[in-house]
Amino acid sequence: MADPRFYTAAGPFTLNELAAVSGASIGEGANSEARFIDVQPLFLAGPDHVSFLDNQRYVESFTKSGAGACLVHPDHASKAPKDMALLLTEEPYHAYARVAGSFYPPAALVNFAERSSPIDETAKLGEGTTVAPGVVIGPGAEIGRNCHIGANATIGHGVVIGNDCVIGANASLAYCLIGHRVTILAGARIGEDGYGFAPGSKEHLRVPQLGRVLIGDDVDIGANTTIDRGSNPDTVIGEETKIDNLVQIAHNVKLGKNCLVVSQVGISGSTEIGDFVMLGGQAGLAGHLKIGDGARISAKAGVIGDIEAGATVGGFPALPMREWLRGVAVMQKMGNKAKKT
Repeated sequence: MADPRFYTAAGPFTLNELAAVSGASIGEGANSEARFIDVQPLFLAGPDHVSFLDNQRYVESFTKSGAGACLVHPDHASKAPKDMALLLTEEPYHAYARVAGSFYPPAALVNFAERSSPIDETAKLGEGTTVAPGVVIGPGAEIGRNCHIGANATIGHGVVIGNDCVIGANASLAYCLIGHRVTILAGARIGEDGYGFAPGSKEHLRVPQLGRVLIGDDVDIGANTTIDRGSNPDTVIGEETKIDNLVQIAHNVKLGKNCLVVSQVGISGSTEIGDFVMLGGQAGLAGHLKIGDGARISAKAGVIGDIEAGATVGGFPALPMREWLRGVAVMQKMGNKAKKT
């Protein structure tokens, strides 16, 4: 269930109502009056939840899911668990966007022009915390002891920041829980919408992003880095990880402990990265990958497949370092021969 600190769910809705909203048809034998309280990913969903399947990587999770109902392409209907109600559609992700939007309609915006202070009266600031001019702190936010919030920073509603943290000027934090001794430099964007759009034959729908960003203790985040909140699972940054300036971390990414991420790295959605991983500058990682503990990825590498623990890779597509260097040497020799002729 989406964190009630940040999100308020509508509903419940019957299967019949969800079918009408999504344009899906109800599978044979399902109870059209069954009621559902929320959306959840396949691996977290229970009998009161609606989920969806739109990626071959998650067929096994679908077959084992406890979801009470699922939006699914008819080709996968035969793989569903016995007690799961099916909402059959040619475009499951597109249909999910409509269902999730019904459970979580856009929230009303706070009009600070009507308030005497940009710091909400329900916000809590710990002893010794200092706030520079221009800071906005939303309802229910909690900031620990001995923190500093830089000029014009924005702390969204419900955000929790631990003790001894530094938030730089013009940074914005939303939908996130921050540990102790975290430094976030100027202009960073934490907890913004992930790039969640459901492509369709007639329109592309925005998918509600219902997760959070969870940042562990002793993390450093550089200037103008963006870390998107999860789409329903959370985006997670492990303890003592150090992230450079101008890094993009997409929704649902799991970044382990003690990782080093250098400037202009891009990590696509739902990729899981182990502990003590090193990512060189401008490396790009595709989505839904698994990077093992202690892996090292060289600058400008393009990673399109899983990387084993302890491996060192480079190039595009990323290959084991020796193999990549061997290929570079061959290309250089071919170029030298061409020059001589």
